[in-house]
Amino acid sequence: MDMKHINAGKLRAIGYDLRERQLRVEMDDGTSIDYSGVGQEIWRRLSTASSSTAWSFYRDNIEEEFHGKRGTTRSSSPSTSRSALEDLFKPSADKDSI
Repeated sequence: MDMKHINAGKLRAIGYDLRERQLRVEMDDGTSIDYSGVGQEIWRRLSTASSSTAWSFYRDNIEEEFHGKRGTTRSSSPSTSRSALEDLFKPSADKDSI
């Protein structure tokens, strides 16, 4: 599913699968919500809304009308990323024995 990046309220990205009639919204906290059974007209109206009206359109016409399945869009937490960087740059045991 292609995602369209937006900055409207808590919305950060939106995408739509026409064949499955599934809408995905990604929030500023890293969560995503998939809505099933969303018609093409709802998608068209959300995707063409201005950044000042997209959030209220979402709240009034999608969040209140469709059941969403929540997930996570971030692949790793910042603490996990930091740990991976620290592991990458820490001295190896071989260097200490020279």
